[in-house]
Amino acid sequence: MQAKRGKIGWQLAVLLAGVLSSAGLARAQETDPKQLFQEADRAQQSGDYNTAVKDYEQLVRVHPEIVSAQANLGVALAALGRYDEAIRQYEIALAEAPDDPALRLDLGLAYYKKGDFAGAAAQFAALHKAKPSDVRIATLLGNCEVQLGLVGEALALLEPLGKANPDNLDVEWALGTALIRAGQTRAGLERVQKVADRSHSIEAYQLAADLYLGLTYFDQARADAEAVIKLNPQVPKAYVVLGLVDDYAGDPKGAAEEYQKALQLDPKDTQARLQLANALFILRKLDAARQQIEQLLAQDPKSSAGLYERGRIENAQGQLPAALKDFQAVEQSDPQWLLPHVDLAALYFRLNQPSEGAREKKIVDHLRTQERKRRDQNHVISPQIHSQ
Repeated sequence: MQAKRGKIGWQLAVLLAGVLSSAGLARAQETDPKQLFQEADRAQQSGDYNTAVKDYEQLVRVHPEIVSAQANLGVALAALGRYDEAIRQYEIALAEAPDDPALRLDLGLAYYKKGDFAGAAAQFAALHKAKPSDVRIATLLGNCEVQLGLVGEALALLEPLGKANPDNLDVEWALGTALIRAGQTRAGLERVQKVADRSHSIEAYQLAADLYLGLTYFDQARADAEAVIKLNPQVPKAYVVLGLVDDYAGDPKGAAEEYQKALQLDPKDTQARLQLANALFILRKLDAARQQIEQLLAQDPKSSAGLYERGRIENAQGQLPAALKDFQAVEQSDPQWLLPHVDLAALYFRLNQPSEGAREKKIVDHLRTQERKRRDQNHVISPQIHSQ
């Protein structure tokens, strides 16, 4: 696409040469625009985007009418992650060539990579309206709608695409994530696993592992997490999944080892640190568990999960007033979380405050009834520690 634009742009410059002012001709001769375009194009094709940007910027200052130079400048800027500048260049180019679908696609992709899904959706929607049979455009638009929370619109667009293109993995991924967002976890997981197995995608394997874990399918969760590690042993979340599987299997020592691997790769992984503290707590290594929690709370002093875990440790160490304060803080920030109410009820009775204990026990009974109903309906579990 870039090479084609270069040829078109240079032909346009030649056609316009006859109408350039004498000053414009002098500038063109002075900077040798043809040679500059070729040098910029060679730099871009070889991946030297900094040089390409420099050369294209010099060229468009002299010849702003060359649409492909503006467009290629946008491509080079986007390759460097300078999305706002790339978007500006694409908009300039589109003002000169408003009917160019390749320019509009590049503009949409720049918005998409920037994370501005509303801006991207506007461009993809215009392209989809002009060419509804284009599977790639429809898939990109569906992805944007999922990101924007427009799950119904995304499914209406993507489900027919999925039926017509069962082997298109981009469609399968978009539809799978849309189904998951819509609460159809198993149907979405089936498509995500298909993408993982056929494309060996780390992202797909990791998502599948997370979903299997939530559905309590531990063997499948382990298999997908191990697939991630085989492809790239530097992905911390895969070790977290393995740790959680060990936790549920009653192996806190193995779990702690997996969480430590995750933290070696990403010391800021709060989930890994919380779960490591929990595993150490189970192993009765209370001082080590407390050390992990204090590190987490230094990063996020308002972490409900961190405060709860510290309360558990304080309670086990006999620091009852401190534990009570932490549990109460968690209860106030997350009143629907069951576990703090359980610990608070027991602690109140231990502190000879039976009325407060009875109140908490009543809340516990109510929340447990609600949780049983949810599990019966969805067969889904919630992580024990990192609920926030």
